[in-house]
Amino acid sequence: MRPPIALTAGEPAGVAPEITVKAWEVLGARLPFFWIGDPAHLPEGTKHVEIHRPEEAVHAAAVGLPVLAQPFPAPAVPGAPAPENAAAVIASIARAVELVQEGHASALCTNPINKKALKDGADFAYPGHTEYLAHLAGVKRVVMMLACAALRVVPVTIHIPLSRVAHTLKTPLLRDTIRITHAALVRDFGIEEPRIAVAGLNPHAGEGGAMGQEEQALIVPVLDGLRAEGMDIVGPLPADTMFHEEARRRYDVAICMYHDQALIPIKTLDFARGVNVTLGLPFIRTSPDHGTAFDIAGTGRADPSSLIAALEMAERMARARGA
Repeated sequence: MRPPIALTAGEPAGVAPEITVKAWEVLGARLPFFWIGDPAHLPEGTKHVEIHRPEEAVHAAAVGLPVLAQPFPAPAVPGAPAPENAAAVIASIARAVELVQEGHASALCTNPINKKALKDGADFAYPGHTEYLAHLAGVKRVVMMLACAALRVVPVTIHIPLSRVAHTLKTPLLRDTIRITHAALVRDFGIEEPRIAVAGLNPHAGEGGAMGQEEQALIVPVLDGLRAEGMDIVGPLPADTMFHEEARRRYDVAICMYHDQALIPIKTLDFARGVNVTLGLPFIRTSPDHGTAFDIAGTGRADPSSLIAALEMAERMARARGA
């Protein structure tokens, strides 16, 4: 039997404690996971079982939410992150990474954090989860994938202004992004011969240079080189015709040039169950594709669908990697 999945505490003042409990209520012993956090932060009346070792979660999940206790110095006040808790939020992530690297967990799933709260309370030096996980794993370049049942997308550039996208797109970045994605589709998704579709940067994929030179100068040479390595790649394609139902049947992943080019279609298709996957790490990492939702924290209205999807995807990826 595979080890259980490690789920980090996330920001205790957000919806993480609530969606964690709701995810356990749906998944139970069918998909064992354990939460690394402070039991005092769980919603009142939560059925939970404190465990001492991750493997205990496999049986404990039939009784209550398995909790590997991580003490926090301050209580969880919905909507109001406590600076004193920032270091413990970070420690939960580091502990989860250590457990998955040692083989005590089959995958890592991360609850939402608030980067400003971590910076204010613990001088967190990373833009977000992804960069911190890459640091802990000793990996220089990782790739962000957003996935749902209908679509997988990978943005080559992520959280930068649109005005900087064309200057940031370089041959090594595009080539490495596609290579990392291809390897992950084989190893973690069980797709023996991945079909990759690549979007252009400009309208109509540049229309032969009439609407921009990036396709001919950068994207086409990179794709030609990767095809010569044996990859099944089409593109650059006009982004406005890539995401309708018939088009999506022709590929396993869409490589997009910037953030919104990738995220608008996937959030339109399945807003509630999108999953953030980090490719290129030596371990599996998934996360719900939403933030801390301070505005509804503590109200009981948080939707656990994305976290459930993230846990289910982590389990499928662990199965594929094991095979």
